[in-house]
Amino acid sequence: MAWIAYLHPLQLVTMPPDTPMIQGRVIQSTGAWYQVKGEDGLCYACQLRGKFRLNASPLTNPVAVGDEVEIEEQNDIEKTAMITGIVPRRNYINRQSPSHKMHHHIVASNLDQSVLFATLKEPKTSSGFIDRFLVTSEAYHIPAIVVFNKTDVYKEKELQRLQEWTAMYEAIGYKVIATSLKENKGVDIVRDVLKDKTTLISGHSGVGKSTFINTLFPQMNLRTQDVSEWSGKGLHTTTFAEMFDLPFGGKLIDTPGIRELGLVDISKQELSHYFPEMRALMQECQFNNCMHFNEPGCAIKEAVAAGIIAEARYVSYYNISETINEKKY
Repeated sequence: MAWIAYLHPLQLVTMPPDTPMIQGRVIQSTGAWYQVKGEDGLCYACQLRGKFRLNASPLTNPVAVGDEVEIEEQNDIEKTAMITGIVPRRNYINRQSPSHKMHHHIVASNLDQSVLFATLKEPKTSSGFIDRFLVTSEAYHIPAIVVFNKTDVYKEKELQRLQEWTAMYEAIGYKVIATSLKENKGVDIVRDVLKDKTTLISGHSGVGKSTFINTLFPQMNLRTQDVSEWSGKGLHTTTFAEMFDLPFGGKLIDTPGIRELGLVDISKQELSHYFPEMRALMQECQFNNCMHFNEPGCAIKEAVAAGIIAEARYVSYYNISETINEKKY
């Protein structure tokens, strides 16, 4: 399941002035039906008006969780309605459609920030996966936070890596939080970060997203599963995105666990712009179109050699670049 962030503001469908409209926000999408929470505080089961389509668009779903929409009530008793328009999005994050690699499926929109839950053990999250998530967030101006969970199971090796990665990411401006949900460590810090923000929470299956949400909403009792013994990977417990109102202010969008993170709509030439430490130095390169591989006078490679840019981050940059297919652009 590959995820991307993508800006594509849709036009608001206008209706006759005498048509009663309700403004709301999509809080759940399960296919043909959408749950919309109206400004009146009520929830409506909604479908799309038949003519509401995305012509000549690579998107597989015209409406997603987080969208601000206009709805027309159909049944006052059953609280059913028709989605008639969508307000242009500030941003949104996609995944690649599992049935068509050239199509994108919107997961969530109108975000203030994104939080990646990662673990260094049971299951292990690679730095490459984290860096792809950060690049995605950087590309569409969504502030990103990394939460390293399950610190209670870390041994000396994982604790050393946690210290190194925390220093590496904090040095380039990212907030890093270490948590143990089992021991209730770091939970209050994450709560403070979420307060009054609309946040997408993501990560591999098995890293503790559902457990964290259960901590915030104990009455919900979301399903959680252990890590697969034979693969060391998490098992999927969430099958669609869903938005929750946080009791202390803000909104949280839970998403299906992801195993891979592919980048779409980012070219090799612009990739380095989404590494903050590279972005700060690239103007010092000898050539304006420097790709930071074998070109002479490359300030980025010099910074890596001098230890100013972490070698692990440069390796991620190289590996991500190798996976970008320029034919798509």
